[in-house]
Amino acid sequence: MKKWGKSSLFILIAAILLITAACGSKTKEDAKEEATGTEQTASGSSETAALKDKKIALIMQFNTGTFSAQYIEGVKEQVTKFGGKVQVFASDNDLAKMSGNLDAAINQGFDGILIDHGQAAALEAGVKRALEKNIPVVAFDADLKVPGVTVLSQDDQMMASKTLELLGQDAGGKGNIVKIWVAGFAPMERRQVAYKAFLDSNPGIKEIAAFGTANNPALDAQTQMEAILKQYPNKGDITAVWTAWDEFAKGATRAIQQAGRDEIKVYGIDMSDEDLQLIQDPKSPWVASAAVDPKDIGRVQVRYLYQKLHGDKTDDSVVLDAVLVKRDELPKEAINTTQLNEYIKGWSGRTQGYADWMKELEQAK
Repeated sequence: MKKWGKSSLFILIAAILLITAACGSKTKEDAKEEATGTEQTASGSSETAALKDKKIALIMQFNTGTFSAQYIEGVKEQVTKFGGKVQVFASDNDLAKMSGNLDAAINQGFDGILIDHGQAAALEAGVKRALEKNIPVVAFDADLKVPGVTVLSQDDQMMASKTLELLGQDAGGKGNIVKIWVAGFAPMERRQVAYKAFLDSNPGIKEIAAFGTANNPALDAQTQMEAILKQYPNKGDITAVWTAWDEFAKGATRAIQQAGRDEIKVYGIDMSDEDLQLIQDPKSPWVASAAVDPKDIGRVQVRYLYQKLHGDKTDDSVVLDAVLVKRDELPKEAINTTQLNEYIKGWSGRTQGYADWMKELEQAK
């Protein structure tokens, strides 16, 4: 057996010490990394936990009809999934009341504010005050251009164009039409742009009457449409009715049905369960509508608000694409808007605004 000399023994001991030191150093580094990872995970969970139990205010210019009802359902559904609570402030189409409701929500210390419709003159001062108090704001179809506020809208010109193009095709490029529309609302004004372009490019189609009001819109549309039908009593006098809002379409549809003028077709914008029933009815003059799932609108709006609460950077403008719903693409048996996605591709299930961390928030107890 070979004997170890002093020098060999010294080298062996040094090597052992070096390996031990290296292993010790690696262990400390690993421990540091593990501690940092644990700290980051804890931080992430803490940030998510801080978003639970938020109080959200929904300030609405009006909450008329089933479209608004389903939009509110979407808002409440998503906020509830995130562990928060919603309070709806209805303003009865009174902009002064809407401004007061916005001030009330700020004074009551809500964590976030959602706005549905409204005009800048009534809302801008209150919105700026909310931002000064670090209360994030996300609006839908509101005439607002305040830095830091995300505004959602439907692609209104596309919606109008889709229904008008179908009207033109069904009418063979000629005929007399009635428009039901009201000024002063951002989405209506955008839809009017497409309507004007349609008339300019279709000289064979003439507008013979136009009316509309936002107060009791369905009832008013029905009453005024009844008067128009008496003014144009003969079949062929009116080819179609184009409506810029589903509430108008309901009123026009009822008037036409009651008058027995089944040769007149109705084209609308926006969609709810009640609207779908009317479109599916083979005896109804309402044959098509361009729309975005109102529940989806509410869900997406809430997601962008929670992004702001989370500290994420959000776009100033978010546009929701619409689909065209036609009677001839629907089943004969009655369905509701929850089932509509089975027949109309792209109707529901939008993931816009959904961030990865939101899954953790929805699963948090």
